[in-house]
Amino acid sequence: MTDRVYPSSKPTSAGAAPGGATAPAAAAPPAKSHLYNPTRPAYRPQSRRRGPRRSCRSVFCCCFFWFLIVLLLLILLAATAGAALWVFYRPHSPTFSVSTFKTTKFNLSASSADATSSGHLSAAFNVTVATRNPNKKITIFYDPFTVSVSSNDVILANGSYPAFASSPKDFTALKPTISGQSRDLDADSVTSLRSDLKKKSGLPLEFRMDTKVKIKMGGFKSSKVGIRVTCNGIQAGLPKGKSPTVASTSNSKCEVDLRIKIWKWTF
Repeated sequence: MTDRVYPSSKPTSAGAAPGGATAPAAAAPPAKSHLYNPTRPAYRPQSRRRGPRRSCRSVFCCCFFWFLIVLLLLILLAATAGAALWVFYRPHSPTFSVSTFKTTKFNLSASSADATSSGHLSAAFNVTVATRNPNKKITIFYDPFTVSVSSNDVILANGSYPAFASSPKDFTALKPTISGQSRDLDADSVTSLRSDLKKKSGLPLEFRMDTKVKIKMGGFKSSKVGIRVTCNGIQAGLPKGKSPTVASTSNSKCEVDLRIKIWKWTF
């Protein structure tokens, strides 16, 4: 019996050669030199090097710090110089006192018969003020004085006194000219003055002098500073005829205050 040969059910691969021999594998495509070059170094991004740079805030802080240091040094030097001058010269403010105070004229008239109406005033005074320089090595230079006499904030008369210099341990008597032309007063001022004139103690007066001073210590001269001399506790009466009336000054007291002016304000 003749044997039959059946074909294999497995398909022959495309690469297989006839007769069962294995076909060689297909060669790989050549590498593209424009995509990859084994001799080309790899790309490495380089970081930008920046020099040291300060921010605006750090510069401002540094400037402000040095400004404070310089300011503190200047304050320390000024305080040291002031302390040295104080120890060496021992400066003291001048003293003032009212020696005599006379009312030579005092005319108060009303505009009408009504007691509550406004009026006119004409007054004059003779005043002697003693001032003393208590310092041993300091000379005080006074500018011209502006003088006024008032009662309960009502100006009665104005005056002046010329400039002068007060040497160390010097004693000077000032006799300013104080006279007032006829001035108008409102009804409240007239009522206040008439009420005070009826008192037995007399009319309370305030004597005031304003000026500027500078001092000399050795070869050093200071800048000018304003001062105000205010004397209270003066009780005056009306003059009798042409004879002046001597006011009571036993309780008078004078105070010296600095007057510092900053722009439009005076302290």
